[in-house]
Amino acid sequence: MKRARAEKRQPTRCAWARSELMIRYHDEEWGVPVHDDDKLFEFLVLEGAQAGLSWETILNKRENYRAAFDRFDAQRVARYDSRKIAQLMRNPGIVRNRLKIASAVRNARALLQVQKEYGSFDRYIWQFVNGKPKVNLRNARNPIPASTAESDAMSKDLKKRGFNFVGSTICYAFMQAVGMVDDHAEGCFRRGKGSRRTKRVPKSLE
Repeated sequence: MKRARAEKRQPTRCAWARSELMIRYHDEEWGVPVHDDDKLFEFLVLEGAQAGLSWETILNKRENYRAAFDRFDAQRVARYDSRKIAQLMRNPGIVRNRLKIASAVRNARALLQVQKEYGSFDRYIWQFVNGKPKVNLRNARNPIPASTAESDAMSKDLKKRGFNFVGSTICYAFMQAVGMVDDHAEGCFRRGKGSRRTKRVPKSLE
C-alpha cells in the first residue's frame, strides 16, 4: 500500500525518462539553459558521439568523456595531435570511433575561432533562438520533430565555420540539451521551468 502511494506521488514526466539515470537527466538538466562555453562544448561533443547510439549510452560514459577530454577544455582539446587521438582510440570508456574523436578536436579548434569573433561560443550559439529559450507545446498532435528551421540554420552556419558532426538533427538534440528549446511534453512537471533553473549543470550530475 505504501509503495503504491509513493508511486502515485511521482510527478508526470516525459515518456522517455524511465531509468534512474534518464530520470535524473530529465529532471535536472534537459531543457535547462546553459551559457558556459565548456558545458556547451561538452554537449556538442556528446551529441556528436551519440549519433547512431542511445543517449543513455552516452550518459553512462559521460564521466569517462570528461576525464578523456580534459573536462572539455576547448583550448586543450584543440591541441590534441594524432598521438593523442590514437590514445583515445584505445580508451574503452568512450565511443572509439575515429571520426567522432577527430571531430571533437576539429570542433574545439572551430569553437576557439568563434570565441575570438563573438567573445564567447555562448553568444554565438544562442543567436539562433534570439537569445531566449523557446518553449514548445509537445503532445500527440504536435510531437517533437527531428529538426527545425532554427536547427537547419545552426547546422549550416556551424559547417561553414569548420565544425562537423553537426547535422540538423544533432543540432536540434543539442538545442534541447542546453535549453535553447524546451520540448518537455504537455503535462510534464518540468515544462516551462527550465529558464528559471540554474544555468550550470547541477552538482549531482557533475
